[in-house]
Amino acid sequence: MSDMSNAALLWAVKGAGAVLGSAVSLAYVLPRGRREAGIRFGVGIACGVVFGSAAGLKIADELSLPASIGDAELMLMGSAAASFVAWWALGFVIRTLQRGSLTDFWKG
Repeated sequence: MSDMSNAALLWAVKGAGAVLGSAVSLAYVLPRGRREAGIRFGVGIACGVVFGSAAGLKIADELSLPASIGDAELMLMGSAAASFVAWWALGFVIRTLQRGSLTDFWKG
């Protein structure tokens, strides 16, 4: 692990946080099928990696933690949170669209 650069370590931590956030979400809200699980898992990982830094900084700022935790912990926390939120948001959108309530709204 000492051969790994700081940037590579942060990317690895971001990826791990995104996967863990989606895995924890899976325990709370089970998808209806394999397709939904795959889509939600993929979106959770993508959002965790992309938005993990910003989410980690925002969470740390709101909780007044910036000086007390390191970069790796910040990335892990942010990626897991972003992945977790993306999983739930996508699940809500999928279930709402399946019920037809949004499609009825747009039809007028």
